[in-house]
Amino acid sequence: MFDYIVIGAGFSGAVMAERIASQLKKRVLIIEQRNHIGGNCYDQYNEDGILVYKYGPRVFHTPDKKIWDYVSQFTEWKPYQHKVAAYVDGHLVPIPFNLNSLKIVFPEYMANELTRKLINFFGFGNKVPILELRKTQDDDLKMLAEFIYNKIYLNYTYKQWGLKPDELDEYVTGRMPIRISYDDRHSQDSYQGIPRFGYNQLFKKMLNNPNIKVLLNTDYREVVTVNHHSKQIKFMEQPFEGKLIFTGKIDELFDYCYGELPYRTVDFKIKTLTQEHYQDIASINYPNDYDFTRITEVKHLTGQIHPYTAIVEEYHRSSTRKDVPYYPIPAEANLAMFERYKQLSKEYPEIIMSGHLADYRYYDMNIAVLMALEKFNSAINV
Repeated sequence: MFDYIVIGAGFSGAVMAERIASQLKKRVLIIEQRNHIGGNCYDQYNEDGILVYKYGPRVFHTPDKKIWDYVSQFTEWKPYQHKVAAYVDGHLVPIPFNLNSLKIVFPEYMANELTRKLINFFGFGNKVPILELRKTQDDDLKMLAEFIYNKIYLNYTYKQWGLKPDELDEYVTGRMPIRISYDDRHSQDSYQGIPRFGYNQLFKKMLNNPNIKVLLNTDYREVVTVNHHSKQIKFMEQPFEGKLIFTGKIDELFDYCYGELPYRTVDFKIKTLTQEHYQDIASINYPNDYDFTRITEVKHLTGQIHPYTAIVEEYHRSSTRKDVPYYPIPAEANLAMFERYKQLSKEYPEIIMSGHLADYRYYDMNIAVLMALEKFNSAINV
């Protein structure tokens, strides 16, 4: 019945299914454990008619026109430039920390001197990772680095990951730069926007192909089995001769034979408020206060006009097998365990691994799309 089975209906799985169905004209079955497509990008209208993001805010951004053009086949865009602030010592400080942030937290004379030194040392318009700035020998810049590290990144990182910044892989800490400019936007990518009719509609259009069937509310293990001795795949207890595209947890696929890879998950508390707005920008981080890590007011992203508003509080914690695994934890021991699973996966020629859980690496949406397109071209369309 099917040439390919895709496990997971997030961006990684949906893009692969769309390419196979539209370009190769092959039949694809998508198996999704949750009751909806779209993975962690899923949005829905709540009982008050407000469009909310069930799994936290999502702004699609990319520097790559090819990625933007590909996704644009399935949605119109609402232009949007995302801004984030951190609540620090009673002030709302633009994040990533930049030259505007200096003016808010330091006296004018000190902010001016720090600005001059940052530009002289690193150049206007450049970015400096916080851990690199901490290594500077200049006393003023070292003071600045310690302030930013302790007031903005340390506790927020610990809330989010359960680890300190220097305990994480560089690709995570590299996402925490000091920006030597006055640009307050969270991303400087050339292409940024919000799907005008929501992410759910984007995914519906992407998967609207007679060659694609979607099976929701189904744990793939109920219908797909992998014999780890013969490497044979069965679907509904019958041998499956096609390819299996797996976007789930790589350790789960191999029955945790090398141990269980840890993840962080997020509990989202969505609240409707009987007022038009709650805060001035979409997202405010709380690195040092309260148990939640941030609050997002979704109407700032969607532009929806409604007399009420909805906010989302995020609480990060360690994930169990019953939770939605949100962030792979890129600590050294975890990455070493993942490498063993990655090598093991190469022994299964009929299984194609794709996605942030299969790769044990957090991906922004544009990177998930890019990786799926590249995997389609390298492993399927050859």
